[in-house]
Amino acid sequence: MSEQQPESSSYDVHAVEEKWQPVWDQIDPFRADDAAVVAGEREKRYALTMFPYPSGDLHMGHAEVFALHDVLSRYWKFRGYEVLNPMGWDSFGLPAENAAIRNDEHPATYTYANIETQYESMKRYAVSFDWSRRLHTSDPEYYHWTQWLFLKLREQGLAYRKNSPVNWCPQDQTVLANEQVLADGTCERCGAEVTKKELTQWYFKTTHYAQELYDCLDDLQDSWIGKVVNAQRNWIGRSEGAHVVFEIEGHGPVTVFTTRPDTLFGATFFVVAADAKLAAEICTDEQRGAFEAYVDDVRKASDIDRMSTERPKTGVFLGRYAVNPVNGERIPVWAADYVLADYGTGAIMAVPGGDQRDYDFAKAFDLPIIHTVQPPADFEGEAYSGSGPAINSANDEISLNGMDVAEAKSTIIAWLESKGLGNGTVNFRLRDWLLSRQRYWGAPIPIIHCPACGEVAVPEDQLPVELPELRGADLKPKGTSPLGAATEWVNVDCPACGGPATRDTDTMDTFVDSSWYFFRYLSPNDDTQAFDPALAEAWGPVDFYLGGDEHAVLHLLYARFFTKAMRDMGLITWDEPFTAYLSQGKVINNGRKMSKSLGNGINLGAQLDEFGVDAVRLTLVFASPPEDNIDWADVSPAGSLRFLQRAWRLSGDVTSEPGVDAVTGDLTLRKLTHKTVHDAAQLLESYRFNVVVARIMELVNATRKAIDSGCGPADPAVREATETVALLLSMVAPYTAEEMWERLGHQPCVAQAPWPTVDPALLVEDTVTAIVQIQGKVRGRLEVAPDISEADLEAAALADADVVRAIDGREVRRVIVKAPKLVNIVV
Repeated sequence: MSEQQPESSSYDVHAVEEKWQPVWDQIDPFRADDAAVVAGEREKRYALTMFPYPSGDLHMGHAEVFALHDVLSRYWKFRGYEVLNPMGWDSFGLPAENAAIRNDEHPATYTYANIETQYESMKRYAVSFDWSRRLHTSDPEYYHWTQWLFLKLREQGLAYRKNSPVNWCPQDQTVLANEQVLADGTCERCGAEVTKKELTQWYFKTTHYAQELYDCLDDLQDSWIGKVVNAQRNWIGRSEGAHVVFEIEGHGPVTVFTTRPDTLFGATFFVVAADAKLAAEICTDEQRGAFEAYVDDVRKASDIDRMSTERPKTGVFLGRYAVNPVNGERIPVWAADYVLADYGTGAIMAVPGGDQRDYDFAKAFDLPIIHTVQPPADFEGEAYSGSGPAINSANDEISLNGMDVAEAKSTIIAWLESKGLGNGTVNFRLRDWLLSRQRYWGAPIPIIHCPACGEVAVPEDQLPVELPELRGADLKPKGTSPLGAATEWVNVDCPACGGPATRDTDTMDTFVDSSWYFFRYLSPNDDTQAFDPALAEAWGPVDFYLGGDEHAVLHLLYARFFTKAMRDMGLITWDEPFTAYLSQGKVINNGRKMSKSLGNGINLGAQLDEFGVDAVRLTLVFASPPEDNIDWADVSPAGSLRFLQRAWRLSGDVTSEPGVDAVTGDLTLRKLTHKTVHDAAQLLESYRFNVVVARIMELVNATRKAIDSGCGPADPAVREATETVALLLSMVAPYTAEEMWERLGHQPCVAQAPWPTVDPALLVEDTVTAIVQIQGKVRGRLEVAPDISEADLEAAALADADVVRAIDGREVRRVIVKAPKLVNIVV
């Protein structure tokens, strides 16, 4: 290595990078030892960061998440844990396929070329990944087990096929799950406006675990970032209420769900989702033409648009009346767009006095409005949905009048149940997961459709059902799957009866792949099972997961669903996949999200070439707490590089030998060194990585001062401090730290060194600074013993010359002492 050693007077970041990467490749310091964990020889830590799409080279967002993730992974290794830190690629899905179509090449060609580009960039970025576990979700060896899990879910009744209105992206020509439609009603992938379409599709029954998914969030409240827990709660949307039966004249009974059964006396009309089958069933022949024209218009709007309170209310009378079960009133039945077909039964009782959208509809169509809760005197709105005494709510058998909302709810539910007209129940906003996609680049659904046998599962010994290559074929989306054109692939014999049959030509949503990838990391090369249950028991669940806010609902919810389903299959014993979760902020520029259209993008490769890997990593970690955004315009990778050079120079100045006993060294520097290590551990455990960097900088400055003007380079305390800098710095700037470690006389690699031992005696403070305030203003500072009594501290404060001058002969009326740090004098 000596011929590659940079000149002692300068620090060549690129030479250092080229020097150490092959050394680390040979040592392979981050390969996780399954046997040690299974045998209980070492305590485990499973560190996971979201794997990337291979749609191009790494960008600044990747650089941030990998830098932050690596701090904790390397820290755990220092502390003696056996650390599993794997990496792979989420290589199926629309982003890669659309990019391949734009570039007129096969998705596999495009995808795997980008994977190799990203792999080389990750290696250069020196993240502590265990590359022996590398996987790609588009490999048959991976999606073999994605298909196997699909079949297992189907056996459990958790995968099924049905016809229903679905979200349709007209640009990508495929269906979308509710979670993949943005708040403005557009496709999260391409930005096109999403519409509705009637199709027969595959679903996972996520609603089977709705209550458990909701309840388990209580256990995650303290270890997941709060906004993510809230996002999960809101999406699952648990609400308590009642099912109420309304008789539709000329049709029969229809059940609705309401969270406010206490307002039943105010139900003055009945609304059915226009695109629900129920609406078509109820509609009279006289109203059929107007109804069908209206439905055509409704299907052009997204669910988000339809639910907006600002959208003008539209609807069509269906020609029938419902009977309000509490008062026998005949109320008109309407079809409208502000009720969704997949919410509850697709029908609601409309209470315009208590719901703003019902109020707006009633106003638009001149329908009655009855208030059933007395609003406060200062209420100036229209519909009132708050608390208060019930009004206008009585019949010959029951009166709710005067009751508060809670009492009125329980009373009316009991009455409905006694009459067989309803029952108390719980409803969820969560819908089942639509997983079919009419695209090529995904895992084929392992089902065969037989005219005689119906849906037939592909036998397990015939998995994986591999994608046909379709090279040279037109993969542009057309509304049906391109796989339909592969006739030799599509036409097969039925596994059950041997007759002619066809394969399902849809592929699975890429979120299926990413819902279980952290299990496959445990057994990435096992061709006999999806993962080894013994390894899942030893390594699971994931101890720390880092990823972006954009996955706060979709990916996390789906991964939680898969985990609970696997538990119920007997594959694992734990309930939740991720013990702790942290979402990092974004890297922006000049206050705005980076984009080509704004011309404010930052090229990661260019930053690495100019400043080096370590300076970029240090900048990203030091800039802010992990969850906050980083504005690249406000940070200085050049300043980070200068700091790294200062730290590197320390290692060249140390003249004492390795292993020297630091006990005889400078006490002040030793105290700072041990306090830095002690504080760093606490800060790292609470994800305050930026503060750890600040403490390392303080230690570098103190060590430089000690060398230049104090104890000198031969002092053992200087070696101890510099070695500590190298160890701590390796979590953020591994190349610099490794170079320092070698210059200090140690063998590589620094990541395999133990965490520095802290001497508790060196953490004891000799003095602390006590602040003296007069009338709330600071008038003095005293250096006092940490164990000083309140009486002695008060006497010292009143005797201090600066304090005496500030009192200026005035009477001291009161002295408040909080030893050893504060004295507050009132004059």
